Amino acid sequence: MRFGWASLAAAALLLAACGGNDSASGDDDARVAEAAAFMAENADADGVVTLESGLQYKVLTAAPDGAPSPDGNDLVRVHYEGSLIDGTVFDSSFERGSPYVTTPEQVVPGWTEALQRMKVGDEWLLYVPPELGYGGRRSGQIPPHSVLVFRIQLLDMAAAPGGGGSGRG
Repeated sequence: MRFGWASLAAAALLLAACGGNDSASGDDDARVAEAAAFMAENADADGVVTLESGLQYKVLTAAPDGAPSPDGNDLVRVHYEGSLIDGTVFDSSFERGSPYVTTPEQVVPGWTEALQRMKVGDEWLLYVPPELGYGGRRSGQIPPHSVLVFRIQLLDMAAAPGGGGSGRG
């Protein structure tokens, strides 16, 4: 039995040394191409706005005039649902029945950019390209090089003292 376990361990080490993980697999090129194709096609979808960074969004519900926008260190309270482009939901505060509280600086770069553009009361669909999400690394159910689709409702914010968020009273 010892020989069997030693052989398995040696094989695992060999695979690791040869790049036998998700970030170096042959699937990477296909995932990168799939993400690029989705983002290019989605850019032409009705109501989708593409920012210079590559982040795309669609406004589902617009906030009232004069609503504030958070800056990077303000606390925000959001409801969200995250999915892959095939519709697989990987996380949902809606499902948990509990909004998520964070700052725009503590989330993936796509969220950081979007939250600072949103106003309290907005509900957006975000299309986050891999480079503004988790890039080439796996995160839980999310494969490397995945486009992330989020429905986000910005419910409330608490301005940090000395912050310079836009759209403040």
